[in-house]
Amino acid sequence: MNKLTDPVISNQDLHQRRLAATPRGIGVMADFFIDHALNAEVWDVEGRRYIDFAGGIAVLNTGHRHPKLIAAVEAQLQRFTHTCYQVLPYESYVTLAERINKLTPGTHAKKTAFFSSGAEAAENAVKIARASTGRPGLIAFSGAFHGRTMMACALTGKVVPYKVGFGPFPSDVYHLPFPIDLHGVSVADSIQALHTLFKSDIDPKRVAAIMIEPVQGEGGFYIAPPALMQALRKECDEHGILLVFDEVQTGFGRTGKMFAAEHYDVIPDIMLMAKSLAGGMTLSAVCGKAEVMDGPLPGGLGGTYAGNPLAIAAAHAVIDIIEEEQLIKRSNELGQKLITRLKVAQAKVPALKEVRGLGSMIAAEFFDPVTNEPSPDAVKRVQQAALEEGLILLTCGVYANVIRFLYPLTTEDAVFDEALAIIDRALTKA
Repeated sequence: MNKLTDPVISNQDLHQRRLAATPRGIGVMADFFIDHALNAEVWDVEGRRYIDFAGGIAVLNTGHRHPKLIAAVEAQLQRFTHTCYQVLPYESYVTLAERINKLTPGTHAKKTAFFSSGAEAAENAVKIARASTGRPGLIAFSGAFHGRTMMACALTGKVVPYKVGFGPFPSDVYHLPFPIDLHGVSVADSIQALHTLFKSDIDPKRVAAIMIEPVQGEGGFYIAPPALMQALRKECDEHGILLVFDEVQTGFGRTGKMFAAEHYDVIPDIMLMAKSLAGGMTLSAVCGKAEVMDGPLPGGLGGTYAGNPLAIAAAHAVIDIIEEEQLIKRSNELGQKLITRLKVAQAKVPALKEVRGLGSMIAAEFFDPVTNEPSPDAVKRVQQAALEEGLILLTCGVYANVIRFLYPLTTEDAVFDEALAIIDRALTKA
């Protein structure tokens, strides 16, 4: 394959330059540097090929460099690259908002605003919730990840590495235990904790919103039980609290539905989305009930780059690709294929404690078979063994003992089968 960069550049040279030029706080998993990519495959600067089952952390549901996405961005490049929507608006922003309003669950009147990152969406959801309700309080969950900016970080339910050294954080933020049977936390425990919180720390009439990921991302790909969602909806309705679904990682086909909310008989008041919304271009969105979204005054929402026209064009292409290539169906097919393979391997790998997932949001959790404690070491061994064979995997979880699979939903069958064979071999190292 033709190299796109100077062949004298090496991974080692770039690694040393990175250490010298960038801060240690920007953690980097790989010690090699990407040169070019196509769909589910990437090549480093030295020409080595990898299969990408990380997808830019769930950003590439439509794969690297999908031709329809490239064409859409190129067409927009010929028109204009930036005006700031709040100064000179453009039709594509409005049309995308209309499409999102239609695609998200519920037939009620909705409005959508666009931003640049998932954390920015979380921050603005808080602003909208507070402006709409006139209340300050916010409730999130243990293991949650809502971003690295200060309010988003306060909402995040994991201290290391996201909160260490960065406090104090914004006030009036509280956390409930997320129900995980494997770790001994039930739905009843979570709801009891909510009732205790209302009695001991904050009057429910001061709570603006409860924010939850339908499937926790960084927290470990734990699926929120339907009973939890129903109980939260009931509590929110009773106390006038807004229910907010963070679908930054779960959206756009990843869970076998367009949005994970569709797995529940519960409609949120506000939804966040980002990542695969624009196939790698920086774009996020907050969609919610029209009367809620209109809480902030004119000028209270926005951002210089919010709703960038190139990213908006990419998002239109992503939605078209998902529909035209039936990627919701593909998500379920690939996910079932992976789950079946993992469960076969589970019988031979004592450390593989649990396999779970919705659609193509699949996780494998590892425990030490002797101590029956979470095993981050087993995960590291599997991840490294896969990487040595050219497969990129990501880890997650409060205990760092989970492997998450985030391949493009457009991955070709031959490439997917190749990856499954590597996973089989890597699991023997657990």
